[in-house]
Amino acid sequence: MTFLLCISFLAFIVLVFLVLFCLAAHGRFAQKLLTDLFSNYTNALRPVEDTDYIINVTLQITLSQIIDMDERNQILTTYLWIRQVWMDAYLTWRKEDYDGLDTIRIPSSYVWRPDIVLYNSADDEFSSSMETNVVLRNDGQVMWDQPAITKSSCSVDVAFFPFDVQQCHLTFGSWTHNGQPDGPDQRPGQPVLALFVVLGMPAKKNVILYGCCSDPYPDITFTLHLKRRASFYIFNLLIPCMMISFLAPLGFYLPADSGEKVSLGVTVLLALTVFQLLVAESMPPSESVPLIGKYYIATMTMVTASTALTIFIMNIHHCGPEARPVPEWAERFILNHLARICFVSEVGNSCLAAGPERKEILVKTRCVCQHHGLRKNVEYIASSYQDQKTAQLRIGEWRKVAKVMDRFFMWLFFIMVFFMSILILGKAI
Repeated sequence: MTFLLCISFLAFIVLVFLVLFCLAAHGRFAQKLLTDLFSNYTNALRPVEDTDYIINVTLQITLSQIIDMDERNQILTTYLWIRQVWMDAYLTWRKEDYDGLDTIRIPSSYVWRPDIVLYNSADDEFSSSMETNVVLRNDGQVMWDQPAITKSSCSVDVAFFPFDVQQCHLTFGSWTHNGQPDGPDQRPGQPVLALFVVLGMPAKKNVILYGCCSDPYPDITFTLHLKRRASFYIFNLLIPCMMISFLAPLGFYLPADSGEKVSLGVTVLLALTVFQLLVAESMPPSESVPLIGKYYIATMTMVTASTALTIFIMNIHHCGPEARPVPEWAERFILNHLARICFVSEVGNSCLAAGPERKEILVKTRCVCQHHGLRKNVEYIASSYQDQKTAQLRIGEWRKVAKVMDRFFMWLFFIMVFFMSILILGKAI
C-alpha cells in the first residue's frame, strides 16, 4: 500500500513538472515571438503592404447595461462591450516555428488600432473606454475587446409620455480614414434599467459625404429602441390625479350654505398644478406637449369650469326677494324634465298655489271684521304676509333651480372625468 502511494506521488510530481516545463517553453517562445514581431513594427501607420489597400474592420456592439436616461438633457448613458476585428499584414507567423503557438495576448497600445469613435458622443472627456489587451492570431487577425461607458445624445420625443417608445442612435465611424468597413454586428445582451425595456438594437451601415471633405466616410448606426415602463408613472402621477379630479364634481353636491364649494374647487386646482409642475421638471423643453401634460391641462380646465359654474349657481341660489320669478321655460325644462333626469324629486309645487290661500284670508277678513279702520289694518297685515310668503316661494323656486343645476353639472362632470380617465389609461393597454 505504501509502495502504491509513493508511485502515485511520483507520477503527480512528474506531471506537474511537465506542465511547468511546457508553460515555461511556451513562455520562452511567446517572448521570442513578441521580440520578432515588433522589432521593426510601428503602430503609427496602417499595417498594409500597399497604401491603396483597405483594412476592413468588423465592429460588434453588445449592450450590457443602460445606466441612465437623462430626458431633460437628452443624454443616454450606456455600458457597452465593443469588439473590433481587423487583419494586420505585419503580425503573421508560422506557428510551427514557435512550438505550435497560434495566439498571444498583448497590450493594445503595441499595435495599430482603428480610430473608431462615437460620432454623437455627449461625454465631456471623450475617453470613457478601458485599455485592454488584444488577441493576435498567427494569420494576422487582431481582435480587440473593449468595455466602454458611453454618453450619447438622444433626441427624446415626449409626445406620448409616459406611454412612449424612444429611438436612440449610436453612430460609430472612423474619424480620419475613409473606406468601406465590414458589416456591423450587434447583440442586445440583457440590459437593465428600471424605467425602460429594450425592444431591439438594429444596425445600419451608411456612407456619408461631408461638406468638409471630398471623400465619403462610412459609419455604422445602431438604433436602440426603448419602451418606457409606464407602471411607475401610472401609480405615482396618473392615479393620484384621477382621484383628485373626481373630487371636483363633488363640489356641486356640497350644500350652498356650507361656504366650501368654491374653496374645494380651488384646492383641487392647486393640487393639479403641483402635479403639472412635477411633470414639467422632468421633461425636456419641447414644442410637443406630453400626453400626461394634456391630461393635466384638460383636467385643470374642467376644474376651472366647474368652479366658475359653482359661482354662477351660488348666485342663483342666493337670489333675494327682489328677484324676478322663475321664467316659464326654466320652470318647465329645469324643474320638471331636468329634475327627473337628475333624480331630484323634492322640487315641490310652484308659487301659484298661494292664490287660494290669499282669497280665503281676504274672505275671512271681510266676514269677521266690521269696523272700517280695523278692517284696513287686517287687510294690510294679510297683504304683507302674502307678499312675504310669495317672496319666500320665489326664493325657494330659485334655490330649487340651483339644486337641479348642481345635480346636472355634477353628473356631467363625473361622466367627463370618467371618460378622460378611460382614454388616458387605454394608452397603457
